[in-house]
Amino acid sequence: MSALLVPPSRVCPAQNRGFALRTITAQTYRAFLASPEGAALGAGFLQCPSWADVKEGWRAHLLGWGPDPEAGALSGVALVLLRQFPGTRKYFAYLPEGPVADWTDPGIDGWLGPLLEHLRGVGAFAVRIGPSPAYRRWDAALLKPLTGPGRRLGDVLASEVDPLGAAVADRLRARGWRRCGGDGAGEDGDAQPRHVFQVPLAGRSTEDLWRGLNQEWRRNVRRAQKEGVEVVVGSAAELPEFYRLLGITERRDGFRLGRSLAYYERQYAALNAEEPGRMRLYLARHRGEILAAHTLISVGRRAWYQTGASADHRREVRPSNALQWRMMQDAHALGADVYDMRGVPSTLDPEERAYGLLRWKLGTGGQVVETLGEWERPLGGSANHTLHRAFRAYLNRR
Repeated sequence: MSALLVPPSRVCPAQNRGFALRTITAQTYRAFLASPEGAALGAGFLQCPSWADVKEGWRAHLLGWGPDPEAGALSGVALVLLRQFPGTRKYFAYLPEGPVADWTDPGIDGWLGPLLEHLRGVGAFAVRIGPSPAYRRWDAALLKPLTGPGRRLGDVLASEVDPLGAAVADRLRARGWRRCGGDGAGEDGDAQPRHVFQVPLAGRSTEDLWRGLNQEWRRNVRRAQKEGVEVVVGSAAELPEFYRLLGITERRDGFRLGRSLAYYERQYAALNAEEPGRMRLYLARHRGEILAAHTLISVGRRAWYQTGASADHRREVRPSNALQWRMMQDAHALGADVYDMRGVPSTLDPEERAYGLLRWKLGTGGQVVETLGEWERPLGGSANHTLHRAFRAYLNRR
């Protein structure tokens, strides 16, 4: 981990007595996430200490707050990634899908204020966060018949609007935060996907999950089984083959993640060093050849399908459907409450190329979830505002 060293004596007092915010060790951080109090906050893998070892070009800063952070008496934590603005001693602070906090508490100033004060003290000129509450949800059964030319998710009345998400958004706006990409359906300003697809697992049997798949998905899984597609959990040794297939997938589907093989090797090593089995590589073999490879990450009671790759040939044996069905079952067996298939586009137009990904995920019978997205604010003062504008322009040119 590339750590930004801050003297242990640096403590940011909060407005409430008996509360402190300070840097903590990775061990203390992990212990909190594993505790009942920490687990209830549902931290994502991007807020685990191991993620700092994945991201190159950023300095990592682990923070915790609560009655006694040094003793592990915490109420919230944050992995902060700091990127230096070229030519300055100032940093852009990024908390991917964080902080890990109790967003139901209306008194967010009790920890958010000290967090910003602390980051300003270590040289941050602006901060970006990713609050965890959901904003809106659309059931798969609702969306499928409502596709059409030019249609987008925002054109469809949501199955559910989360009042907590709306309340948190209002609280952030009142404190000068700006939603990246604006409040419309677009996600251009977000580094992480604003719309994700989730399959609920809690309280469901594997038979329930099977019945939740649409007819096409069940047919494809059966086809893979009939054709002899074998799904196995691989190892780091198969990452080069996964990466080769990812390149094929990017060219076929018209997207570019821009990540190297070294990135995935670093990710696999870091996450599994933190907890064995945290990241798994699933392989679909047919006639001895790997036709598809997908990655699964699990933290606490959540599991994510992160990245998928597949070959151009023999797609008719449906290796990706077989992989997903196995991964869903394994997530269920691990005790996950939700299987998160990560990002989906906001388009409902079947003529748009991106819609194909949404259509594929809709077949699992889950929900499209609009998160609150990412929010930014400069840390006061005209110099920091100027740096923030210049930094955004710098990122746009890259």
